Amino acid sequence: VVNARSANMPQATVERAIRRGTGEEPGAVYEEGSYEGYGPGGVAILVETLTDNKNRTVSDVRHVFAKHGGNLAEKGAVSWMFAQKGSLEVSEEAVSEDDLMMAVMDAGAEDIQDTGEVFEVLTSLESFEAVKQALDDTGISFGQASLAWIPQNYLEVVGAEADKIIRLLEGLEDLDDVQRVFSNFDILEEELQRLIA
Repeated sequence: VVNARSANMPQATVERAIRRGTGEEPGAVYEEGSYEGYGPGGVAILVETLTDNKNRTVSDVRHVFAKHGGNLAEKGAVSWMFAQKGSLEVSEEAVSEDDLMMAVMDAGAEDIQDTGEVFEVLTSLESFEAVKQALDDTGISFGQASLAWIPQNYLEVVGAEADKIIRLLEGLEDLDDVQRVFSNFDILEEELQRLIA
């Protein structure tokens, strides 16, 4: 609900989605799913989906992996390379990094990462709600609040491999049933700018 509000989704749409999800309102039955695979250069990729047709979704995901030089793997093949963490995004305009650190560290935040636009506060699953409450208590507003798969180690990619990885991730994110995509690749800022240009 917080994520829907931060995306300015109308209240009626949120309420209808809740009713549909709890079975109070007829409609398609949606199921969550996750898929794991490897991209070019051995980059590990996790894909979270929400679908009313798992067969269509797995076919679409497999097709995008194959088209861009990756391959879909068995469950558990890459998830061990990631840790599930709480993730909260706080606008850099809303608070200084020092004030944010003071507000969340005692509540159990593990790390604060500066992405250039937002601060991403990472927490353990156990302290996720406590950190959200600490932000509320100090009046610091946050946008996206979710559970995320954070890589334990990163794999640096350059050149043609970097281009293939970017295209693969974009292809996955463009699928209607895909909610989020996580990967363990690291790319230098100069390389990223070259690919975007």
